[in-house]
Parts: sequence; C-alpha cells; structure tokens
Amino acid sequence: MIYPIYVYGTPILRKKTIDIDKDYPGLPSLISDMFDTMKFSEGVGLAAPQIGLAIRMFMVDATGTGKEEEGFDEDDEDLSDFKKVFINPKITKSWGEPWTFNEGCLSIPDLREDVDRPENVRIQYYDESFKFHDEEFDGVRARIIQHEYDHLEGIMFVDKINPLRKRLIAGRLSAISKGKVDVHYKIRFVNK
Repeated sequence: MIYPIYVYGTPILRKKTIDIDKDYPGLPSLISDMFDTMKFSEGVGLAAPQIGLAIRMFMVDATGTGKEEEGFDEDDEDLSDFKKVFINPKITKSWGEPWTFNEGCLSIPDLREDVDRPENVRIQYYDESFKFHDEEFDGVRARIIQHEYDHLEGIMFVDKINPLRKRLIAGRLSAISKGKVDVHYKIRFVNK
C-alpha cells in the first residue's frame, strides 16, 4: 500500500511521537508499506508522522536512489548498503564540526535549503525484529538519520534554517500547506 505523504502545515508533523512495542498492530505490513511509499515517492528516508502516525519509527533506504537526485555527488560515501528500520530511536550523542548540506523533504516538496548539522551521531534503536542496536554513524548517513529523527520530535528541516531565509520562503511554505505543489505522489494537506 502506498500512503499519501502529509505536507508542511499538517498538525501531525509537529506532534511528538510515542514509543511502540513489538506487538504494534500490523507492524510488519506497516514497515513494508512505508518502504514502498518511500520508494514510490523517491525519498531516502520516511518517518511515521509523514504518513499520519504519531509513533517513533522511521526508515532509511539510500540503496537504490540516484545520488544526484538527492544532492549527493561522487565524493559522498557509499550508501549502497544503507537500508534500516529505526524503532523507538534515541539519539544519545551528536558531535563533530557542523557542516552544511542542501536538504529536501517529502513533506516539503520542491523546496531545498542549506541546513547545518553535526557530522556524527550515536543512536540507540530497535530494528524490525525488535533487536536492540547502539550504533554510531557519520557523514551523509548521520545527516539522513538526524533529519528523520527530527520528524519524531515534531521538527522539520526548515526550523533549522536562517530566520531571514525562512521569512523569504514563507509564501512557498504557505502554498505547500494548501496543497499547491506539483508532485508525482499523493499528498495530504490542511484544508483552510
């Protein structure tokens, strides 16, 4: 099943999420459907709030995405094996020199902005089999994780950009929140 993506302005995207357990109803199907939705939408990450669920889960899959489509270039690390499910994640540490990267988001289509994030991250999480992991990631992998993790905290990448720049794009954000955007995937937006 391909879910519609909730876009900027939808209240669920600003809600903090809750932990789930291994008996969460339909979890295997949900994980499969979220991967299908992410692939169909041509994303490298997808968090549960983006499909309307206030639960602490996100997934990443950079294995089949053209790097050039996501702003990556030939100098970026190899992402060919970076496909994971993160359930009840908790970032326990982030460090390193903040670096700027031009980010985009399925919930803010047709808009990319420069965002500073730490280079390294340590995260504890459960995988799709509810096996516990405590791992460190760096570079682009850390960036993707931090972006998706923010969704679980009700934070979007535009919250991290320069306030002046955010004022300059306010009209575009307003249009997105009203569904005035041309995308190839289904979206959900606030009717005002």
